[in-house]
Amino acid sequence: MDSELRQALALKLLAMADDELVLGHRNSEWTGHGPILEEDIAFTNIALDELGHAGLWYGLHAELIGEDRETYPDRLIYFRPPEEFHNAPLVERSRGDWAFSMLRQYLFDAAESIHLAALRASAYQPLADAAAKAQREELYHLRHTFAWVRRLGLGTEESHRRMQAALDALWPLVPGYFDPLPDEARLADAAISPDPNRLREQWEAQVRAVLKESGLSVPIFPAGHTFSRFKHTSDLTALLADLQQVARMYPDARW
Repeated sequence: MDSELRQALALKLLAMADDELVLGHRNSEWTGHGPILEEDIAFTNIALDELGHAGLWYGLHAELIGEDRETYPDRLIYFRPPEEFHNAPLVERSRGDWAFSMLRQYLFDAAESIHLAALRASAYQPLADAAAKAQREELYHLRHTFAWVRRLGLGTEESHRRMQAALDALWPLVPGYFDPLPDEARLADAAISPDPNRLREQWEAQVRAVLKESGLSVPIFPAGHTFSRFKHTSDLTALLADLQQVARMYPDARW
């Protein structure tokens, strides 16, 4: 693997890890606040899974650039400023109500299920192995969130209203998730990761069908969107201030 391809893959892994970390943190904010006890436990477990998957991608990133996979991820998580994170804006927005969080998780799960299936055939074997491991848990996530989308979309007038409002708010953020990273086309050419444009086509066909079956009106994607992995909202700043505060107060501590 030449240096440019290695650099492109390192950024790809970092973006994937940041997505999982930030979304896992957002979902963890529901712990103790779920609508029913069983769902409180289930969504907390999903949050833990996402954080575990973040650890997989951070570990691969560290190994690829010659850093220690045990200690380097903590430095990435706790000491980077917001502008150095590469997560999609979709995952960083405040948790909102239950409809917002559940629909966001479904939109992410649907994308990740397609992404991980493609990554299992990656020419970079460590990535293929990690994708196979993560995919087993993500299949459960997708089934769980799919059921909630249908339940809320086809439920009461109030649940439908909230789901439609969530969809209207989340839909403009979706293109930023699929925007290609720098040199990501080279990763696709090398059969290391799939073409993000192809992923988006597959995702959109699947998700639009589910949303319509759930009684929801799918908005039109905005033209010339301004949301990207390199331009964040104040929501991420607030999230990281909370996440990083203890580590920054005691930077020499050993956990």
